[in-house]
Amino acid sequence: MSKAVIARLKTQFGDKVLASSDFRGDDSATVAMGDWVAVATFLRDDAQLKMDMFTDITAVDYPEREPDEPRFELVLMVRSLEKNHRAILKTKVADGATPPTLTGVWAGANWGEREVFDMFGIRFKDHPDMRRILMYDEFVGHPLRKDYPIDRVQPIVEYRDATDMAKLAPFGIEEGQPFARIDWEARLGADKPTQVSPAIAQQQGQTRTLSDSAAAQLLMEKLAAKRAAESAEAPQE
Repeated sequence: MSKAVIARLKTQFGDKVLASSDFRGDDSATVAMGDWVAVATFLRDDAQLKMDMFTDITAVDYPEREPDEPRFELVLMVRSLEKNHRAILKTKVADGATPPTLTGVWAGANWGEREVFDMFGIRFKDHPDMRRILMYDEFVGHPLRKDYPIDRVQPIVEYRDATDMAKLAPFGIEEGQPFARIDWEARLGADKPTQVSPAIAQQQGQTRTLSDSAAAQLLMEKLAAKRAAESAEAPQE
């Protein structure tokens, strides 16, 4: 059924459908940013399509495409509850460009576009509430951009001093590093071979686990001290 959606778009918009794909059953079409709202509106309003359900919108960062092509790709997923078909619409967005919002087409796009802004720094033109939705206001940068520094410590604001609560320090490189950002080639270097699998590396003591990290040990020590103090203050039976 999704193939019929893409075919319908090609019939209606012709060359404005710049590319299409059915990779692994996910039928998608790519249009220019200038046609983004018009095609989305057609998906919703056309009697043969009736894509009345906004499912999600996200982005993918391809920094290697610059400067020949726009860096980001917006990915919209919608569905028709009546026709029981779904489709994916994509458009390419240059770094710093402001694609038009789809909140006037599907109200559900509001929070999805805020998440795209928060994670990738893509601002949507005419969005009614363009502000962060997951990260706090003091957070610097957009964490799903490929150029976001993996060793940046957040939050940038200073930690508060508190004696009556246990707090975890920020994750270290081996504690919170996303799997895809590990330099595997360096790990496999002949002078210092290291396991590629994080699980095997932890079993062989090459990396730490969250449970035995310095931050976790410090937290456990504080919890043990707190429990001991509470036990000492409790009335004796």
